[in-house]
Amino acid sequence: MNPIVIIGSGLAGYNTAKELRKLDTATPLIIIAADSARFYSKPMLSNAIASKKAPAAIALNTPEQMATQLNATVRANTRIDAIDTAAHTLKIGDETLSYSKLVLALGADQIRLPIEGSGADAIQTVNDLDEYAHFRNTLEGKKHVTIIGAGLIGCEFANDLAAGGYTVEVIDIAALPLGRLLPAEGGTLLKEKLAALGVQWHFGTGVKSVDSEGSGYRVTLDNGTTLTTDLVLSAVGLKPRTAIAAAAGIKVNRGIVADRGLATSAPDVYTLGDCAEIEGLVMPYVMPIMHAARALAQTLAGKPVQVSFPAMPVMVKTPACPTIVSPPAAGAAGNWQVEASADGVKSLYVGGDGKLLGFALNGAATAERPKLLPQLPPVLA
Repeated sequence: MNPIVIIGSGLAGYNTAKELRKLDTATPLIIIAADSARFYSKPMLSNAIASKKAPAAIALNTPEQMATQLNATVRANTRIDAIDTAAHTLKIGDETLSYSKLVLALGADQIRLPIEGSGADAIQTVNDLDEYAHFRNTLEGKKHVTIIGAGLIGCEFANDLAAGGYTVEVIDIAALPLGRLLPAEGGTLLKEKLAALGVQWHFGTGVKSVDSEGSGYRVTLDNGTTLTTDLVLSAVGLKPRTAIAAAAGIKVNRGIVADRGLATSAPDVYTLGDCAEIEGLVMPYVMPIMHAARALAQTLAGKPVQVSFPAMPVMVKTPACPTIVSPPAAGAAGNWQVEASADGVKSLYVGGDGKLLGFALNGAATAERPKLLPQLPPVLA
């Protein structure tokens, strides 16, 4: 019997394997990872500095431990060169590996901006545990960090670094942090609370160049401002990994295209997680992955299931200003209704019929989550 093969050892890959083993303990299972294949919680990477959690302490299990737990073969530091969907095979160097079903849990890459300068290649990203370990090593003995991007990850790192005693400057072309998730009032409160922690903001401008200067870097902004810093971290968003799927003739759009059964356009090939576009939705968050993993496991075990996504608010890890967001669906017709106070902002996105379509809660307003969540429509019913 050819094995089920899962490409990817992140939350999507390992949780699909865990859920599958609850239903099927015998089918051969191979998990292939381009990285070290350690099991860990990726969301912990952006809030481990203030808590003094070393990279080694973030990893929960080694690949050997995961292989034992899952009765699987785990192949770390292994890259797939090609997928032949007609032959149901993978090419790994000179090796050809057959599969019965294939799961693409490839994740996403950090977007790299076209930045000039002699120090541009030294701009860091933190997208996995290995990159985080490198970031922490280079951070040793440093005092000043410049972050490109004031989105979710940029704000989380800004809060964590500032709370850990570092001087932090954040640059974004938007006017406020979390510009795609928060109305202006919520963004303003988040900006003010993080500023009170010591974060310095540079909004309405981008980065023109990063040049090496002594042991650090000179960052030149589009508006002419220059910053001197010890380290530059880019956190401007994620791009689903689709190249190997596209090369195999599998349909891709923003992500690898999948239907409600998480099936791609190729027979016996499925996808989930940050690389997937499910019914037009790209959802790089923990809760969608968990729901998709449970559904896909049943399909892989021989009982096809279509995935459903309830409303899944995202908790932004910014303790200086606790924030929970549940954005309205793209194109949803409605308006923000905002109630602001000194210690919180409650923003409700309400449709023309008066129904709640989304919310953004900051500070003390996060206490409203349990009351508001049942009123939200499902993301995918």
